[in-house]
Amino acid sequence: MKTTGNTILVTGGTSGIGRALAEAFHDRGNRVIVTGRRRDLLEGIAGERPGIVGMHLDLNDPDSLARLTQDVRARFPDLNVLIANAGISRSEDMASGDWDIAAAEAIVETNILGVLRVTAAFLPIVRRQPRAAIMATSSALAFVPRADFATYCASKAFLHSWLVSLRHQLRALPVEVLELSPPYVRTGLTGAAQAADPRAMPLTAYISEVMAMLDEGNHPRGELLLERDRPRRWAERDGTYDSLFAALNPA
Repeated sequence: MKTTGNTILVTGGTSGIGRALAEAFHDRGNRVIVTGRRRDLLEGIAGERPGIVGMHLDLNDPDSLARLTQDVRARFPDLNVLIANAGISRSEDMASGDWDIAAAEAIVETNILGVLRVTAAFLPIVRRQPRAAIMATSSALAFVPRADFATYCASKAFLHSWLVSLRHQLRALPVEVLELSPPYVRTGLTGAAQAADPRAMPLTAYISEVMAMLDEGNHPRGELLLERDRPRRWAERDGTYDSLFAALNPA
């Protein structure tokens, strides 16, 4: 994927990794559109970064996605990059006597169905463009999960498998399919504690590494994965899965 000369749509682009990616691409002269549910955040990023276009999208509302798709077709017919980044994360205690499946259902709705819906909506536009690319945000936890975030990790494992199949099916088209698999990054994904956790990788440092990997074409099999996360990626193959799982999930 080229990092300049694109028209890029980033879902979930008003905060965290999505916003940082949008700003990094904008800094390189790309035309960037960000979507999100909160109109105040959309107005905020557009005000702070003149040139970034904010557009409302609720991925759980079919009418909202239909309106956005129609607007993008009319205003940005040269859209060639989709970054499906919107996602949520919640911890779960399935051993409790009052486990509420609503949180799991919300994760599936946003992290899985949201990515499928936005890809289905914009693939017909993107596939007609030169230098086209689709990137979805997975997680290093797709390979070795944190058991207290069971559905979140499973949703990212789904995306990993689905992106492998999408890449294969689009192999005859000039559409690059990329999987972004972040580690534990200092964002508000799970709340204020993560945003301030010194154990988490600083967001600016992570985005800097991602942009460098894109510049260098350093994403074998379409996977944008930090070197330090490769042991988790290949844990099953290397026979280290049990030890890594135990380290991530102490008894």
